[in-house]
Amino acid sequence: MNVEEHKRALKESLEEIRFAIQQGIDKKQRTLGFNCSLAAIDMLEIYLHSKGLLDPGAMIKHEFFSSVTKAKDRLKSNFENKDNIIRSMVELENKRNILIYGKKQKHEILENYIETFNKIKKLFVEMGVEYE
Repeated sequence: MNVEEHKRALKESLEEIRFAIQQGIDKKQRTLGFNCSLAAIDMLEIYLHSKGLLDPGAMIKHEFFSSVTKAKDRLKSNFENKDNIIRSMVELENKRNILIYGKKQKHEILENYIETFNKIKKLFVEMGVEYE
């Protein structure tokens, strides 16, 4: 996807996250798990494409963030806040499948998941990622 397609997809995921929060995160755990993970990937791709660090046809998958080692192996380029972003995205990924496929999680776990996502979002915004 190109940058504009990633921005469109990111807006959609952010809308779904806002809707899930409005509806009550305890009722929308799968929506949160899926869309927070997807939005984080879109922000990363927007950033890397804008800096010329990712080939136009390349795709980053959420599975790349199953561990810090795997993520660093897949993301060879050096970029601003790389270590913080990778650690936070690995944290999201480690909880993603539990939220999507697992049993109902405690409210605190869902809040922590949203906090981790917001941390990633804040980093990307500070790094110049625009989507609106």
